[in-house]
Amino acid sequence: MAQYVAIHPDNPQERLLQKAAEVVRRGGVIALPTDSSYALGCHLGDKAAVERIRGLRGVDERHHLTLMCRDLSQIGQFARVDNARYRLLKATTPGSYTFILEGTRELPRRVLHPKRKTIGLRVPAHSVTLALLAVLGEPLLTSTLIIAGDEAPLIEGWEIRDRLDSQLALILDGGYCGVEPTTVVDLTGPLPVLIRAGLGALAPLGLD
Repeated sequence: MAQYVAIHPDNPQERLLQKAAEVVRRGGVIALPTDSSYALGCHLGDKAAVERIRGLRGVDERHHLTLMCRDLSQIGQFARVDNARYRLLKATTPGSYTFILEGTRELPRRVLHPKRKTIGLRVPAHSVTLALLAVLGEPLLTSTLIIAGDEAPLIEGWEIRDRLDSQLALILDGGYCGVEPTTVVDLTGPLPVLIRAGLGALAPLGLD
């Protein structure tokens, strides 16, 4: 049975963030609010937790997971970013964007796309998520909270509890998050390539 934690969406309580971070460090899979719907999250280095997320989502290793980072310095540690890419990231983060980038050796191979060696990275624009990342001191490996067989993400904490209570370690309920997904952009080539138009505006990417 999951711990159910109602947290303030704008001024998240430190003790609740510490509780969520400890669950992650112990290998638990959590549900957390973001700027573009709820997400599943776990520790980057926990193989079993990563597989639980893939199982809940019904996806295999070819589906890009997303490394949710606190700021650009963390992105630079885990992805190959040159000056041009850095400027684009600086103009769009934090925000509702997911960027496909080539991973560095800091990342376990199991979290990378098996052929492309890429991963999704993003810096969310949500107070709870950013505060949790700050307390945790490292990125979270995440995936949009769409249960296998569903077409849309779960968007309310109580709904997540009803559907996944026995399959999660903790539900961080920050209220309604919306349903529109992030804008996904592939930055592995010489120019940005739009993979999915979503909540993040296209103009800062030069793709409008």
